[in-house]
Amino acid sequence: MTPMSITNTDERTRAQESSSAIERMYITMRHLFNRGFYKPMGVSGETLRESLLILRPEIYGAVGEQKVELDGLLYVIDRLPDGIEECRYINLTSDEGYKNSHFKPIIPPKRRRNCYRIDEEQMNIEITRGRSEIYDILTHLTFLFIESHKIMRRVIINEEGNTTRDWKKLEKMVLSEEEPTQAEREVALTHTANILGRTFQEVSTIYGKFATAKNNKRFLKIVYWLGKRAIEEALEGDKRIVTFTPVLRERLGHHIHGEVWADNIKKTLEENGLINRPLHIISANMHSVMNTLFAPVALEKEMKKKTNLEIYEVLSNSSSGKLRTRVEKTALANGMVFLPDRSGTNIDIQIFDTSKLEISLNNFCHKTDYEKGKEPVIIVMDYAFGEQAYETMEELLKPYEKGRETIYLDFPSISIMGKAGILEGDKGDIMIPKAHLFEGTADNYPFDNELQKEDLEGHGISVYEGAMITVLGTSLQNRDILKFFYESSWNVIGLEMEGAHYQKAIQAAAKLRGNISDKVKVRYAYYASDNPLKTGSTLASGGLGTSGVKPTYLITEKILEQIFNA
Repeated sequence: MTPMSITNTDERTRAQESSSAIERMYITMRHLFNRGFYKPMGVSGETLRESLLILRPEIYGAVGEQKVELDGLLYVIDRLPDGIEECRYINLTSDEGYKNSHFKPIIPPKRRRNCYRIDEEQMNIEITRGRSEIYDILTHLTFLFIESHKIMRRVIINEEGNTTRDWKKLEKMVLSEEEPTQAEREVALTHTANILGRTFQEVSTIYGKFATAKNNKRFLKIVYWLGKRAIEEALEGDKRIVTFTPVLRERLGHHIHGEVWADNIKKTLEENGLINRPLHIISANMHSVMNTLFAPVALEKEMKKKTNLEIYEVLSNSSSGKLRTRVEKTALANGMVFLPDRSGTNIDIQIFDTSKLEISLNNFCHKTDYEKGKEPVIIVMDYAFGEQAYETMEELLKPYEKGRETIYLDFPSISIMGKAGILEGDKGDIMIPKAHLFEGTADNYPFDNELQKEDLEGHGISVYEGAMITVLGTSLQNRDILKFFYESSWNVIGLEMEGAHYQKAIQAAAKLRGNISDKVKVRYAYYASDNPLKTGSTLASGGLGTSGVKPTYLITEKILEQIFNA
């Protein structure tokens, strides 16, 4: 949805400019993709750069200012492969067989995608999750290269290419093989602060957030290589280039990965005698449903000493590996099948045969008299990414083709739980949507949500009800557009990336194609990961921590309660 019918005030004009900038970015990215290559800091990348600077997304902070943006840089680097700042050539590929080569996959910590360092100058990034993934990467690269040119402009003294003393000191530290002492590190950070236009305190604080077990100097190296590549562009005309392989351009949009993924699920259901049972889909993480169903069984002694929520918080802690293993082993021994993804979608699957579950140990389930062969089967699919939600859901809801036989599957309900940005409230609050509005289009998807506001109230968490925007990318969150939707009659309470895509697939399968019953029940609930309208609460400000545990498990219990007691 775009803010069209608005009065001519400065604030609303800014919203219109931002909306136009998003539209230009997506048109340009599609054009560059079809073209096959472009130079991000050349003429071909100019529209992307200009649009991003007009838009000034919240997670990119000070991208429009002279100083280098630190929190935004950390956010982007965590979603791109290690070492990308050193590469002059970035090649976006389909799944073209690199996993069978000597190249070691590099997986960014905050985005599950396989990347391969081909040589000193080239990084290949596999695209298996559709256009949303391409938009995400190109937007992050545009930000990264804008920041690199800020560094370049601050260290080049004259047309001959002479550089500042600060830059020479940073270069010496980065190229040294020795691990710096605290004193040496603080000297380097002093020079880096001058280069970035930031205070010593700011760079000292961010330094540790970039560090990894294998690379304490990661922050300094990133700053150096971003600046070095930008200097080479400015002085030698050696532009960085982004390319798209012919195979990627040919395959995109054909559901190749989604079809393989869905077929594997259906074959597994058949092999386990579950294909004709009622199948309930839940899009969620890979721990909340499993822990809710099996922690009472696996951790019976611990559960007597702690509340359910306290146990869930313990299980969410990275140091609780042994407890999590016990829960997983119990689940696998009592009806859970785990399908790690091998299709390229990066969406793992858990299948729960509830006929093997000790229902009496779960206090949210009151129904025990299921007719034999009618016990619920729960399919938990890990989070999709943007448009990938349509591809995977559409393929999963199609009939199972077994030779010449077509088997229509019984899907009584589909539940979507996820993280989203909230426009009123704080991190950890809950949103219950009544409709999804698709950003940049006139498409809107009202639906009857089986989850109601009152279902989740009374637990010390604020619950909001209204419409949700499905945005084209979280990296394009813009305060002015969001403020328009929040204050307008659209009654928008939050934003996410998959809702409209899921609902489009569900409605097509149920209302048009007849693949599933038109009485399918849908449930959507989101917990807030950030508030892009509130300073210091954007995605770049950090994760949820334990504040996400309570809403996650509250939503999970309500979904399971409705499935079991229907």
